[in-house]
Amino acid sequence: MTWKAPELEPTKTLIDVDERPMLQSWLDFHRQTLLGKCGGLDGEQLATRSVEPSTLSLLGLVRHMTDVERSWFRVRAAGEQIGPIYYSKAKPDDDFDDLTSRSAEDVFTAFHAEVAACDAVIADLPLDHVFHTPWRPDGYTLRWAYLHMIEEYARHNGHADLLRERIDGVTGSF
Repeated sequence: MTWKAPELEPTKTLIDVDERPMLQSWLDFHRQTLLGKCGGLDGEQLATRSVEPSTLSLLGLVRHMTDVERSWFRVRAAGEQIGPIYYSKAKPDDDFDDLTSRSAEDVFTAFHAEVAACDAVIADLPLDHVFHTPWRPDGYTLRWAYLHMIEEYARHNGHADLLRERIDGVTGSF
């Protein structure tokens, strides 16, 4: 039997709550939206680069966001000494380019595991937690990282809309 990405229901964002749960709900909403755009597609369809000459694919977007989650939350905010999953300094675009190194099912499993690890590692950090990067010595706050991740997902979810429509004509909230 051919594996297909699970079909999901959209999640709700929280309203009239404190800042942290609201940010988390928006991040979760956009995570779910990306996966929802993939729902019902098999590995070949997920790897389809349907908006030429772009190398973007739905599978590449899931791979990319797995590494982006890891980079901002685990490596930068929490200071873990771990490398990326899908790309390297020698091949910085392999999250989008090397779509055959892992099955689509493995990519989705890795995404879920990384999201869980990211949520766990930042759970006890305050939104005002500051972390530094070489390109911003003054630092970023965890609040900024949440907002950046929401923005990054929103942008890529727009790409996912177009990719999915070109694959099989599906449009809509998912």
